[in-house]
Amino acid sequence: MLKKFRVIISLLFFLFASVLFLDFSFSLPSKISGYVLYLQFIPSFVKFMNIFSITAAGFLVVVILTILFGRIYCSTICPLGTLQDFIGYFSKKFKKQKRYNYVFLKANNLLRYSLLVISILSFLAGSLFAINLLDPYSNFGRIITNLFRPIFLGINNNLAFALNSVNIYWIYPVEFKGVDIILLVVPLAILALVLWLSFTNGRLYCNTVCPVGTLLGFLSKFSLFKIVIDERNCKGCGICEKVCKAGCIDTDNKFVDFTRCVGCFNCFDSCPTDGLEYEFALTRNHDKSDLKIDYSKREFIAGTLLYTLGISGFAFAQKKIEVYKENTVPVIRQNPISPPGSKGIEYFTDSCTACHLCVSACPTQVLQPSFLEYGFLGMLQPRMDNKSGFCNFECKICGDICPSGAILPTTLEEKKLIQIGKVKFIKENCVVETQGTDCGACSEHCPTKAVHMVQYVHPLVPDKNLKIPETDDEICIGCGACEFACPTKPYKAIYVESNPVHQKAKKPKVEELEPVDTSEDFPF
Repeated sequence: MLKKFRVIISLLFFLFASVLFLDFSFSLPSKISGYVLYLQFIPSFVKFMNIFSITAAGFLVVVILTILFGRIYCSTICPLGTLQDFIGYFSKKFKKQKRYNYVFLKANNLLRYSLLVISILSFLAGSLFAINLLDPYSNFGRIITNLFRPIFLGINNNLAFALNSVNIYWIYPVEFKGVDIILLVVPLAILALVLWLSFTNGRLYCNTVCPVGTLLGFLSKFSLFKIVIDERNCKGCGICEKVCKAGCIDTDNKFVDFTRCVGCFNCFDSCPTDGLEYEFALTRNHDKSDLKIDYSKREFIAGTLLYTLGISGFAFAQKKIEVYKENTVPVIRQNPISPPGSKGIEYFTDSCTACHLCVSACPTQVLQPSFLEYGFLGMLQPRMDNKSGFCNFECKICGDICPSGAILPTTLEEKKLIQIGKVKFIKENCVVETQGTDCGACSEHCPTKAVHMVQYVHPLVPDKNLKIPETDDEICIGCGACEFACPTKPYKAIYVESNPVHQKAKKPKVEELEPVDTSEDFPF
């Protein structure tokens, strides 16, 4: 019964977490996504440290569950854990085995506690670098976003084109900007490691590499309910050891290493003699003859787990200007641009776990993983890439979904005044200057009119009625629409320079329309 509950809940968490990263139509209800993200340990902890609110205390729920029942998080809530279970299941099919054939593995405490200590020291030093590389949720997000989402979008687009050819339009193609190959190294390496360890040894990744698993394993030493072998009923058949994906059951010595048990309950489901108990820790030293398996406790565990469960492509039209003369002044940006709601670079890099949920959710794909733009320790944390897109004036999705609080939620009105950078114009690169050609793409796409056009007399064509961009830093919010729309090459004539600490822009002036005199009769 316990295993069935565990499987159902883990599949639901895995499904919803996957949809979060794959959903380009934003069809998943925000409440469901909120519940899934609330219980992800590392993002929840980081967010709690930032805002000290019960709304970010999901990690405390996980800690309480662990103190009560052990590593329930690893078997039900963590999507990377469920991914490992899928791999383990298919490895059994690949090996043509009717049953799993795991063995008891000696704990590699030196490695797993070393990685945990490194992660903690990194966090205390003010860097999330080690945590970003090892956090299971963030690794799952990067794997889905960077490796599987492009495949998913490719299938969607091919299907859309096929259906459109026969006048069926209920699937639409989605623009995809692509990912730098070098940024695929980390998710590919983690996926390869997870594949190898899961294929050969079940949940060895959870019990060796994952710092969350190690921390929760340490806490599970003090769990009130623990799985133990009942020596009265155990016949030493070894079936429980063979199905234990964590490799924590030693049938020879009638011992369960509960610090490595991930709570999958395969052993309960497989034991033919009821040789395992979910024992209340305080009765462990009492007479075994007085102990019975309390099925109401199992129901309570299942009920608790069910309660925790309860708790497009947008294509931007650039103005088609024929650029036949290349410019010569390179764009040298001093700092990367962090997304609106992130306060600034320091706060963002100190809080972002690089899960890439914002990258997958951004409708204009302006959010892209960084390489060394934030420095080595900020590798993979998202940045605003105005070559890929721009920040939609009417969008605040990234702040709404960020699980770690690196991008804080704002109202749309607040977001429209957050100045993440300021516009810079390089006259020498503009086609109006280099070619004596009208353009105005930057001004047309600026939502605040911080970029506007003014009359310009070109020295080579003084009789031509030309206009050239003029900028107003005070009302610029740094959205990058002007930079994205600028057609010049190889360098942009207009770009956004980052504000290391975000500022507040002034409201753009709204011109009032003159009232229309409606007293006269209609002329016809």
